[in-house]
Amino acid sequence: MINRLSSEFPFKPRFIENLINMSDEGNTVPFIARYRKEQTGAMDEIQIREVLERCEYLRNLEKRKAEVIALIDERGKLTPELKLSILNADTLSLVEDLYAPYKSKKKTKADIAREAGLQPLADFICISKELTTLYDEAKKYITDTVTDADTAINMARDIIIEQIGHNLEVKQRIRELYQANAVLSSKSAKESKERTAYEDYYDFAEKVSTIPPHRVMAIFRGEREEILKVEMEMDEELCINACATIAQNSGVELNQQTEKAINRAVKVMLMPSVELEVRGALKDTGEERAIEVFANNLKSLIMTPPVKNRVVLGLDPAFRTGCKFAVVDDTGLLLDYGVIYPTAPHNDYDGSKRTLQALIKKDKINAIAIGNGTASRETEEFVAQMIADIGVEVPYTIVNEAGASVYSASEVAAKEFPELDVTIRGAISIARRVIDPLAELVKIEPRSIGVGMYQHDVNKKKLEQSLNAVVEDVVNSVGVNLNTASVSLLGYVSGLNNSLANKIVQFREKAGRFSCREELLKIAGIGEAIYRQCAGFLKVYDGKEPLDKMFIHPESYEATHNLLNQYKLPAEHAALVRKMIKKSLPELAKDLGVGEYTLKDIIDNLERPDRDIRDTVDPVIFKKDVVNLESLSVGMILDGKITNVVDFGAFVDIGLKNDGLVHISALADKFVKTPKDVVSVGQRVKVKVLSIDKERGRVGLSMKL
Repeated sequence: MINRLSSEFPFKPRFIENLINMSDEGNTVPFIARYRKEQTGAMDEIQIREVLERCEYLRNLEKRKAEVIALIDERGKLTPELKLSILNADTLSLVEDLYAPYKSKKKTKADIAREAGLQPLADFICISKELTTLYDEAKKYITDTVTDADTAINMARDIIIEQIGHNLEVKQRIRELYQANAVLSSKSAKESKERTAYEDYYDFAEKVSTIPPHRVMAIFRGEREEILKVEMEMDEELCINACATIAQNSGVELNQQTEKAINRAVKVMLMPSVELEVRGALKDTGEERAIEVFANNLKSLIMTPPVKNRVVLGLDPAFRTGCKFAVVDDTGLLLDYGVIYPTAPHNDYDGSKRTLQALIKKDKINAIAIGNGTASRETEEFVAQMIADIGVEVPYTIVNEAGASVYSASEVAAKEFPELDVTIRGAISIARRVIDPLAELVKIEPRSIGVGMYQHDVNKKKLEQSLNAVVEDVVNSVGVNLNTASVSLLGYVSGLNNSLANKIVQFREKAGRFSCREELLKIAGIGEAIYRQCAGFLKVYDGKEPLDKMFIHPESYEATHNLLNQYKLPAEHAALVRKMIKKSLPELAKDLGVGEYTLKDIIDNLERPDRDIRDTVDPVIFKKDVVNLESLSVGMILDGKITNVVDFGAFVDIGLKNDGLVHISALADKFVKTPKDVVSVGQRVKVKVLSIDKERGRVGLSMKL
């Protein structure tokens, strides 16, 4: 398996073998990626996961081969040739094709015909150009169960139908024809074609070879909701002719009986079976793509840099029940909360303005975060007018509040704010998403954050695995403050889980702040193995050991101190280390007893101990004015923020109730294969208004300025 993986990936066999062994021993992907670069050739998290996923597939393949061989052997039908074919199969689908003739526990018509001794008659039919003597030949097989020649011929034809239907070459050719020529079509399932999200598919057809995944997902969802009627169209004659050609090439003569058998095999066995396969493959591809898009968007969102030195007022808009507010300081500590009623039906502008004006003065609020749900734009208009009326410089931003209600009703929120109503907790979450998006969003189930499409249509387990991997990678890439991190954040750290995260917080609450990483070993359940996995990602600031605030692993402390001592550098001047080094890195690494990758990481961390990978990402966009549909005109240039990236383009928040859409064709002046190549969630962009659909509240945008 190692050799096969090394032929499929650009890594040496020893690196792949090391990776698989380390994973089998319980080492996490973030730990391997950061602290075991010498053993893997510096594979990153994505490469590691790709290799491990492929390894799992190949292991499942070998397991399935053994199962199929055992099942066929139980039925007494395993031949040396069949066993060899199964052992040499390189895909699960081929293993299932080989198993297909032996899969049914019930007797097929062909099985009954063979038991009646009609295999020789079937062979006779297959090698006969002319069938002038067929009836005479068929009469030889008349028995108590085979009552006449016609019955014998029909039963023999059942054998031929099954032989053709299970022929691997035929099945593969039909698959190829479907992939190249089949058309997926959809129509409105109802006579009245009222306007729905699926109206683009009321009269739609496209080849399966070219239809993009997002259209497949939309069509299949419309089918499940019984709004669309979906069919797969395929040329029967094309399939029959292909099948006949293969049969002829394998020695079967085309005569009246074999042609009937070929027609029957294609129409009843092959086409329905392959159509299900193709539909399944389209759905799988659509799901994989939807999960990939969601994961990319989630990563971009939680990579949004924290906002420093801001006291934030979070507003959770609503009409009838009022707009809930919460004020948090720059650490996320709750200062004030309550409800105002600035929108319909109350329209208490003056009272709401007085409340917020007093809060701004009292708590020194210097930023406002408005949730993007119901009444968001009306609340934004109120905030913009209020800021202008009271004459203060307090910018605001619109925050994606997806998942805030999930957090509000969660056990995590109940523990944080047991005395508060769930609606107030939602306002706190909105405010904290500005202070530190990552720290707040990890409290919410990733699939509830709402930056994907079709997340409710895909395999839940696969989606959760993918999204959890994204959050895990980002959390461990950013690092976690051991003395301030929440249970939710600690739970994503390499080697930890929610149970251990709770124990860490309980220990911290009882014993006080951690003075060094090593104190983790005092916690029940954290032994040497878990400590090795998590220690490098948990940072202690102003502790006993200066290296504890860096990504340098404790196992490299001795080498790091030796490096600093070699150049007589105290910890406070460690950033000068690169300038002091005179030797080559390979030579120095050998002297210190560490690998070159490890030494390079040590030097990088000493130079920039507070580096945050999120610093390279666009920060939160604050604004002071409001946009409405009536104020827009075609050709207008606007500032905006990417809120969602999908296969057909990107949605941009330009201050309207609904985000505008930049179609993939308008993303750049060059050909764009996939939108994620040029844009990402949270990115600041300038856009030009292309079209305005006031009836549906839609705005078409372009980034081609």
